[in-house]
Amino acid sequence: MNYLKQFCIILLFSFAGEILNHLIPLPIPASIYGIILLFTALQTGIVKLKDIEKTGQFLIDIMPVMFIPAAVGLIESWGIVKSSAVEFLVVMAVSTVAVMAVAGRVTQFVIRKSEKRNKND
Repeated sequence: MNYLKQFCIILLFSFAGEILNHLIPLPIPASIYGIILLFTALQTGIVKLKDIEKTGQFLIDIMPVMFIPAAVGLIESWGIVKSSAVEFLVVMAVSTVAVMAVAGRVTQFVIRKSEKRNKND
């Protein structure tokens, strides 16, 4: 029952993100609105981490399974995608490197900031 409650909390924020997506005319996906709302609720203490932690960990654990439908759809659309395969591969390679670089820089920044804070305390 605990998982169901936690899942409902996560779904509530996802639904709120969907509503914001329809109300605010910006090209931002509804899932991003939901993530921002959930992050804000966690930071302000409206939602405690223990209220969603187990279900969140479960969803992260099964995330690879969630990509199966997208992969199947891509395979089924191979006839359409085939003509642009090189472009897709280039975009995937460049975006992967960019994401890795940005994530690395942000992580280094956070670690340095944390180390400075620990030295000052």
